[in-house]
Amino acid sequence: MDKPWKSAYGLTGHTSDVVEAVTTLVDELGIGCLQQFGLSQSLEELKATVQLAAFLHDLGKANDHFQAVVRKFKNPMNNPQLMRHEVISVLLAWEMRDWLSTGQGNFYVALAAAGGHHFKLGGEAGKQTDEIGVIRNSGCDQWTRGDLLWLYTTHKHFIGLLKYGQKLCGLNLSLPNNLPTHWTITDLKQKQKTLIREFVEWDTDPVFTAVVKALLVAGDTSGSALPANDVSIRDWIEQQIRYTLTETELQHVVAERLEGNSLRPFQENLGKAEQRVTLARAGCGTGKTLGAYNWAKRHAIGRKLFFCYPTTGTSTEGFLDYVYDKVDSTLVHTRAAVDLEHLDLHSTGDDDDLETKLESFKAWSTKVSICTVDTVLGLLQCNRRPLYCFPAIAQAAFVFDEVHCYDNKLFGALLRFLEVVKAPILLMSASFLPWQLQAIEQAVGAPLDVIHGPKDLETQPRYRFHYADAPNWERVKAEYEAGGKILWVCNQVNTAIDVYQNAKKIGLSPLLYHSRYKYGDRVQHHREVVDRFKTDGPVMAVATQVAEMSLDLSATLLVTQIADPPGLVQRLGRLNRQYCGHALDALFYPDEKVGFPYEQEDLEAGLELVQSFAGEVCQADLASWLEKAATQGQPDRNSVWLDGEWRTYPTSLREAGYTTTVLLERDVPTVEKLPAKLIPRYTVPLVVRNQQTKGWQKCRRYPVAPAESWGYSSEIGAYELARRSV
Repeated sequence: MDKPWKSAYGLTGHTSDVVEAVTTLVDELGIGCLQQFGLSQSLEELKATVQLAAFLHDLGKANDHFQAVVRKFKNPMNNPQLMRHEVISVLLAWEMRDWLSTGQGNFYVALAAAGGHHFKLGGEAGKQTDEIGVIRNSGCDQWTRGDLLWLYTTHKHFIGLLKYGQKLCGLNLSLPNNLPTHWTITDLKQKQKTLIREFVEWDTDPVFTAVVKALLVAGDTSGSALPANDVSIRDWIEQQIRYTLTETELQHVVAERLEGNSLRPFQENLGKAEQRVTLARAGCGTGKTLGAYNWAKRHAIGRKLFFCYPTTGTSTEGFLDYVYDKVDSTLVHTRAAVDLEHLDLHSTGDDDDLETKLESFKAWSTKVSICTVDTVLGLLQCNRRPLYCFPAIAQAAFVFDEVHCYDNKLFGALLRFLEVVKAPILLMSASFLPWQLQAIEQAVGAPLDVIHGPKDLETQPRYRFHYADAPNWERVKAEYEAGGKILWVCNQVNTAIDVYQNAKKIGLSPLLYHSRYKYGDRVQHHREVVDRFKTDGPVMAVATQVAEMSLDLSATLLVTQIADPPGLVQRLGRLNRQYCGHALDALFYPDEKVGFPYEQEDLEAGLELVQSFAGEVCQADLASWLEKAATQGQPDRNSVWLDGEWRTYPTSLREAGYTTTVLLERDVPTVEKLPAKLIPRYTVPLVVRNQQTKGWQKCRRYPVAPAESWGYSSEIGAYELARRSV
């Protein structure tokens, strides 16, 4: 049975809903938004510009091609629209620019926001194209305004929408004359060229433009979803925006973690920090995270809080260890639904646009969001999730953990965020390199408040280094038989599988954990490793770089291949994490596979770190070595959101990795039937070149690894059939 017709389904009705949403957002966030982003514009100009953008954003839906699609007379896969509706909105608005400029809003900013609200303006596949839309092969060579010709009936939607905008934006009482009725392909190409020439001299405030874009995207998301569910837009948004943290709630998080103990002095100092941006420099296992929640007691009251980790694994552990069942919180990353299945929670999430929108509402309606750093810093590159989360980001305080692990693109995005977002921010890291401190201070524009970790913990003798040309299996076996807890870290998955199988051959019972599992299996392996290290008795885990941050455990023996210095320090952070009172052994051996994932200079630097120390080593020694040996980084500060001017398109927040996320051919029949939020359960990252995947089929947007090339078992993960016979 068809659903009853609602005014929200019509063009003017939907537009008025989006206007209602953006108006409510500005009413609730406006003054704080001006402060949070350091805007010089008035609240009135912000509201007028966002309302104008909302009025314009779907103007182009009043065309014959779009109407044919929504009324199901045409299949968009076979007969796509000649141009996307938001691009037609831009072209129509440009034709009416004199009339539209008679109101209070900034016409050019509103125009750019309207044209980019579906993230397809001026760029494609993460690259800048400078194209104002693409003319597609639609089987038709002209565009016709939809109110003039549709099944020989007259529709008033277009003129009705203009009259609505006239009243909303305080425009000239006379509607514009000589409005276009038809455009040929030649006409469209000419209008594209004209607009691009006009946009060359773009000189509007980049931060103001960025904020208006974000508010429109958030308003369109809520204005589309809420009316269909019979929810009052204004009431719902007001309720979510006003739902912020109290000191009592944060104190509860701190008290639950302390379990009757007292805060350490450096954790207390974090709670006393007065600067808008504070840095916590402390080693692994010193209590930085607890200190961060104590910091939040001072800086996140009356706000929402985003706690940002570098990986999905660390964010999931941070959620489970600190805030789950203690304060209203949510886990926000692309695989949250899979990570939380064992808790029987109703969490959604992957890169499917509808699922991403729905999940992003959780950040609006919760007080603490535990997330990957991409959920916040992705804003700088127009990633969908952070733009959908913008109303929460616009009123939040932020904690960024493990900053020393950021690559040049991620660190560059952090610097731009520090420049633009005037919110309370805590940066945490085991070490800050001199050039990083200088760059952060320049971005903040004020002296930094650096709070150091507990000296008594960081100077405890935790490690003894031993380097040999090959791993010492006798030492490993002796540690296992003595009831020890062994962590063995390899640089490649195939190496880890070999070590795992060798350990089984000599009578040990190892666990295997790496990235080349289907994500659902990976979660199980992760949980098993973490849980086994918490129990009595011997345990041996063989892992890859995934152990460097995502595993919160304390080993009694570390065996590792030589890697780059930051990676080695991270691996050492898993050894003697729960200090036993004396130093424990770390066994290092070389990696003969130069070039992947580490270059020769990385391996040489790692060996230099190991050979720099004789006797017992503490965390402070490692941090000091890193800070003295570090070379100058080259942070990439480019941002589509801030530097793209009129353009809006998503691009990568991080440097390109070595892997491609795929599905296995055996799982295609299952995945085709799954809801989007559960697809990540079956995804596998493989090291394959782009040329290899060109001929592969796709399923739900993922390349499909052919069954004749890749095998799989839940025990060891994905493997190349050419390498291993089963």
